[in-house]
Amino acid sequence: MARYTLMRLGIFVGCFLVVWGLVATGIVPRGLGGSNYLWIALLALVVSAPLSFVLLRKERDRASEKIVARVDRAKANMAASRSMEDEADDAARSRAHTQGA
Repeated sequence: MARYTLMRLGIFVGCFLVVWGLVATGIVPRGLGGSNYLWIALLALVVSAPLSFVLLRKERDRASEKIVARVDRAKANMAASRSMEDEADDAARSRAHTQGA
């Protein structure tokens, strides 16, 4: 997951530098007043999002598989814990029932 995040951040930084160069050369208009870097960041975000979607598809699928495996493992652990608790409860009730009778 960290690898995907770093790759996505790298694409954003690359887009930021390209957009900054385009704004500096006047190809893309500047932001209003002091908002120039905010404008550049917004444009870089808009450009990097679809690029990341296309370029990082395989890495995103790998990260997704890891997350699904983690969730499945957590569900299995919770089910095992729940069944152990139920067995212990049933045994305690059975002992109490036999002692009370």
